[in-house]
Amino acid sequence: MGNQGSTRRVVGAAIVEAGRVLACARSSPPEAAGKWEFPGGKVETGESDVAALIRECEEELGVRIEVGDRVGHDVPLGRGDAVLGVYLARLRDEVRPRPLEHAELRWLAPDELDTVTWLPADVPIVAALRPILASYSR
Repeated sequence: MGNQGSTRRVVGAAIVEAGRVLACARSSPPEAAGKWEFPGGKVETGESDVAALIRECEEELGVRIEVGDRVGHDVPLGRGDAVLGVYLARLRDEVRPRPLEHAELRWLAPDELDTVTWLPADVPIVAALRPILASYSR
């Protein structure tokens, strides 16, 4: 029932502050633990990408975000039954992100993006994000 046969959407937030982006280390599942990603998650039935991102960032980081432009293109996930879309975002208030569901959080400058091991789906997003971050620091 529901959306069988359709492609599931997963969304991520590239939260940017002072020319740096927030990266989150996975704590689970075992094959992903210790790898880095952008915060986010599955888009629920009837939910927009933006609404899903706002909800996921509250659940995972305890923060409210404002969602901006897309970063790069959709990236196929798994066996191609899902796609990842990442959006620029910024914190809406002074509340700092906390790792409620992640092992660790780091703010990465453009020249620090390669200091962590990204999940495969996030690698093309990191490449698309690099010039965007560089433009913040000019």
